Amino acid sequence: MADNTGDLGSFLAGFVIGGLIGAGVALLMAPQSGEETRALIADKSIELRDRAVDTAGDVQSRAGDFASQTAEAYDQQVQRIQAAVDAGKKPPKKDAEAPAEEAPAES
Repeated sequence: MADNTGDLGSFLAGFVIGGLIGAGVALLMAPQSGEETRALIADKSIELRDRAVDTAGDVQSRAGDFASQTAEAYDQQVQRIQAAVDAGKKPPKKDAEAPAEEAPAES
């Protein structure tokens, strides 16, 4: 299975940075007064902060779920391995139909 953890983080970082740059260019090129532009920047920064907080919460929740699933899978594997080790320590079962050991012949 491919490791996409770094790819997702890079994509999200690029997406956010690109959005910020695009928003900044749009605000600077817009035909408005400085006061209106500052108000718009303040509104957009609050909106961006709220989105970042929501996204961080979602990511934290997903990470917690993943950690729980991983811990459960780990515990199950440990139990399976322990059961296999315990089974390997027990002496083999003797068959009831196996011939009894013969006593050495006396000469």
